[in-house]
Amino acid sequence: MEKARQSRRDGGITALVEGFFGAAWFGWGHAAPPAWLDPWLTVGSVTALLVAVVGAVVGFSSPASTAAINNRAAGRRYGIIVGVEFGLAALGAALLGGLGQPGYVPVWICAVVGVHFLPLVSVLRDRNLIALGILVTAAAVVALIVGLTTDVTPGTITGVGAGLALSVFGALALVGALRQPRLRPQAA
Repeated sequence: MEKARQSRRDGGITALVEGFFGAAWFGWGHAAPPAWLDPWLTVGSVTALLVAVVGAVVGFSSPASTAAINNRAAGRRYGIIVGVEFGLAALGAALLGGLGQPGYVPVWICAVVGVHFLPLVSVLRDRNLIALGILVTAAAVVALIVGLTTDVTPGTITGVGAGLALSVFGALALVGALRQPRLRPQAA
């Protein structure tokens, strides 16, 4: 695995993506939460979106040439990993829907998302993706157990677990990006 640190651009784009999807997961948690949790999901969504917006500003104002997936091979690996992730998520969701278990679609998608972070570690030069992958996958396992043993919907658990993990790691990426020096684009 490469020892290179993430660039300012990488950290900003990571914050953008993780913040955006953190907000999406908090949104999914809104499907059927207990009343006391609803305002906290909203706070989580808004906070995650702020991380995403600031991440976009930091990331897109930094030179593209510093990005981890700036070369063709890394971009191709990234595309394959994300393509497999989307394919597995869709296949499992369709299967669960066809089997009359749509309430467990968030569990499946959360597990797939969690696992997909692991092969991205070397592509994106981001060792934090290991812990993030473990936490998001653990949220799926907890959601499955809670869904099978209580009246709490699995989507509520995955919404809180994945939303929180993605938002926190997005904020950490943003802090790391802001600590990186600003670089000017290199002349061709």
